[in-house]
Amino acid sequence: MKKLLVLALTGLSLHLLAADSDVIVDIKVDPLGFPLPIPVSVSGYSGDVDSVLRFDLSFMGFEFVSPDKARYNISKNNAAGVGALINDPLQKKSIYNKAFTGGSMRQQTHALADDIAKTLTGKPGIAQTRIAFKARATDHGAGEIYIADFDGFNAQPVTKDNVICAAPTWAGRGELLYVSYKLMGKPDILSHNLATGARKALFRQYPGSSMSPAVSPDGRRVAFIHNKAGSPDLYVSDIDGGNLKQLTTTKEDESSPCWSPDGRRICFASRQTGKAALYTISADGGSMSRLSVSAASPTEPDWSPDGKYVVFTVPGNPFKLCVVPMQGPLRGTATVLVDGEDPVWAPNSRAVMFVKNVNNRHVLTLLDVPSKQTKEIGRIMGDASQPSWAR
Repeated sequence: MKKLLVLALTGLSLHLLAADSDVIVDIKVDPLGFPLPIPVSVSGYSGDVDSVLRFDLSFMGFEFVSPDKARYNISKNNAAGVGALINDPLQKKSIYNKAFTGGSMRQQTHALADDIAKTLTGKPGIAQTRIAFKARATDHGAGEIYIADFDGFNAQPVTKDNVICAAPTWAGRGELLYVSYKLMGKPDILSHNLATGARKALFRQYPGSSMSPAVSPDGRRVAFIHNKAGSPDLYVSDIDGGNLKQLTTTKEDESSPCWSPDGRRICFASRQTGKAALYTISADGGSMSRLSVSAASPTEPDWSPDGKYVVFTVPGNPFKLCVVPMQGPLRGTATVLVDGEDPVWAPNSRAVMFVKNVNNRHVLTLLDVPSKQTKEIGRIMGDASQPSWAR
C-alpha cells in the first residue's frame, strides 16, 4: 500500500508523493497553513456505515463531491467486514483496497476511516479516539465525569458521586485526572484509574483548592492552579503529586494551563495586568512571557499537538473561538472561528471540540478548523461541557 510522505510546502500547495510512485499530488492549504479538505466521492455504502464513514472523514480532511469533481473516488469493495476501494482518476488506477473485520460494524468503519485518512493525508486518524467531559441532566446540578467515543457514542459515567466535579483530563489512555469535592470536601485533583476504579487525591496535604489539571505530553507531570499561597497561581508537579513547584506568584488569577507538545513550556491565562491575557512559562520555572495575540481578553488556551497553533476563547455574547499561529508571518494574528467556548484540539491538529450554547444548554460540538464546518454530538443528552481529548 502506498504511503504519503510530505516533501515541501510551496506557496499554497503541500506536495505529497507516494513512496512507490513518481506522481505528485498537490493539496491546497489556507493562509494559516491548514490543508484544505480533499474532494472525494463516496459510494456503495448504506445505513450506519455510510453515515459513520462520512462523519469521520469530514473531520479528517475530506469533503464530499460528485465523482467527476473528486480527487479520489472511494467505493465499497467486496471483502468481508467494512472495506473500501479507492481509485485515483489522475493516475487512472486503484491505489487502495482494504477491509476491516472484528468488533462492531461501527468499530470496523472507524478503523477504515482512520486508515483512509492516514493513507491519503499522512495525518493520524481520530475516529478511534476517545473524549472525556462533564455532563449534567440539566444546566443545574453537580454533574458527573463521562467518557465516550469521539463522536459521542458509547458514553459511560466515570463518576456517580453527586458532588461538584470539573475539568477532566486524560493521563494516559486508562487514567483521568479531574477536580472533585468527593474525597476532601474541597476542590482537589483526583486521579482515577478507569480499569479498577481506584482513585486518590493528589494534593490532600496542602490547604486550599486545586483546579484545572493539565497532563504533560509524556504523562509524567501535571500543571494545575492552586491557591495555597493566597491567590490562584500556576504550579507543576510529578503526575503522582510529588516534587511540587510554584511557577507564578502574581496577585491576580491564573487559569487554564496547557502544555507545548515538547513539554517544555506551559501556556495559560492570567489577569496580572487587569484584563485576561495569554502567557507562556518554562515548565521548570522562570519568567512569564506574554503571548502576543490580536484579540481582547483571551482565555482557555489549548496548544495543538503539532505545536503550530493555539486555540482559545474570547468573551462576548456569545463567546467565540479564535486560533493563532505560533510561527510564521501570521504569528499572533487571531482568526475568529465560530461561536463557542471550552476548545480542545484533536490529535490530528485539525479538528477542535468545543461547547456551543443551544437554547441555554451546553452541547459538545466538533469543528473542522480549515472549513469551519461544525456538527453537534447529538448522542450526548443533557448539558455537556469541558471536553478533553485522549491523544
